Amino acid sequence: MSANTESNEILIEKLQTMITESNNIIFFGGAGVSTESGIPDFRSVDGLYNQKYDYPPETILSHSFYMSRTEEFYRFYHDKMLCLDAQPNAAHRKLAELEQAGKLKAVITQNIDGLHQMAGSREVMELHGSVHRNYCRKCAKEFDAQYMKDHTGVPLCDECGGDIKPDVVLYEEGLDAQTMQKSISYIARADVLIIGGTSLAVYPAAGLIDYYNGNKLVLINKSPTPMDRRADLLIQGSIGEVLGQIKI
Repeated sequence: MSANTESNEILIEKLQTMITESNNIIFFGGAGVSTESGIPDFRSVDGLYNQKYDYPPETILSHSFYMSRTEEFYRFYHDKMLCLDAQPNAAHRKLAELEQAGKLKAVITQNIDGLHQMAGSREVMELHGSVHRNYCRKCAKEFDAQYMKDHTGVPLCDECGGDIKPDVVLYEEGLDAQTMQKSISYIARADVLIIGGTSLAVYPAAGLIDYYNGNKLVLINKSPTPMDRRADLLIQGSIGEVLGQIKI
């Protein structure tokens, strides 16, 4: 057994103690929570930013690109963003269990895949929206993700023929004010704040950490983040493997 493994075991024991002693935990997560379910990350070494496209994904997933090159936007969105076969992993499942046990009050996520809800989490703040909600820009009729997956090209409303837009926050668009306010309120009142699977590099979401007032800030990531020095407990490793070891 390596020193790093022994060290992580001790750190996970400390995390276990924090969770056991608290009934007001908030989890804030990013793409790393879902990569273990096979959903690609944007900024990892093998993520979408390092694949070859006519335009960088950050450009394709922008409001202006959606408006000006809608068909090209949907080619990328259909192929890379609609990962409907993905299943929740150990991290999603453990968070749902913690909520059911009355310990976790909310999940705040930057992901748009709906895996937290699929695992059983109920109070989920989706900062960047969800692929599972789509609406006609003309008549506002709602459509699910499977409808979007089944249509190639620009998906059109089956009632009025208008373009359907995913309820996801594209680059150049602002986050939903009500979702942000609820997230801030949860974090400000939290006893334990667990942050995992996020580079904490994307604002304004990354700025949510500033609203935490407690002294049990836990960061769980495979790679270092700009906020590591602020953590009361820092664990480098897989979010699924770490949370999977927690007992309720």
